[in-house]
Amino acid sequence: QLQLVESGGGLVQPGGSLRLSCAAAGTILSIYRMGWYRQAPGKQRELVATSDGITNYADSVKGRFTISRDNAKNTVYLQMNSQKPEDTAVYYCNVISYSGSVSWGQGTQVTVSS
Repeated sequence: QLQLVESGGGLVQPGGSLRLSCAAAGTILSIYRMGWYRQAPGKQRELVATSDGITNYADSVKGRFTISRDNAKNTVYLQMNSQKPEDTAVYYCNVISYSGSVSWGQGTQVTVSS
């Protein structure tokens, strides 16, 4: 498995923006998919966005969040704009390699509140 180091979480006001980063380190083979999931208190973990040549977004974030990758740095980003209180959650980075191995980051808290 890869080591995933996340950064960029924090407190933001409604309508504000945050950018999350996730860098993959370790024995890096071919990375197939990189993405973000989130888990709010009392809820199941849910997909936010993924990138594997095609980007995929949850309906709840379409038009507000943008996922991007820097393959040279094995890093994935999540730009979050026009944030809402319901975006409050712990955000997890996820990486799937072509070998099928799955790695998760430690999670970073995002709180949207005035």
